[in-house]
Amino acid sequence: MPFWAEITVTGFLVISGVFGLVGSYGLLRLPDPMTRIHAPTKATTLGVGGVLIASMVYGFGATGELSTRELLITLFLFLTSPISALFIAKVHLHLRQKRESLPEPEPDTGWASYTAQGPSRGVRDIPPQPPSERVLPDRSR
Repeated sequence: MPFWAEITVTGFLVISGVFGLVGSYGLLRLPDPMTRIHAPTKATTLGVGGVLIASMVYGFGATGELSTRELLITLFLFLTSPISALFIAKVHLHLRQKRESLPEPEPDTGWASYTAQGPSRGVRDIPPQPPSERVLPDRSR
């Protein structure tokens, strides 16, 4: 394998490792779920994407053929990571925030999650309970 390919693969792997480490640290240390969303999505997008690009460069350097599988997986990660973060944020809004506690939206607009009257379909309108007071359903049957 050419020396330039080894250097490129090493660079992508080191950068990906740094993003994974920073994302893991951010997931543990950020104060609330809304800020914690950003750490794993960035680590997934940039960290795993970098490993896949390193794999693609390694395959090209070793065999001389360009593999599109890694490119498609990277594209899939870039497209799905923000969507999963959006769903996590919407669940957090519905389960932890009241409509009244949110800042006022711009005139003639509203919060997309709260446009219907009452809670959205599938969302319970009860306040969250501390973990020590939660009652788990009996699943022994």
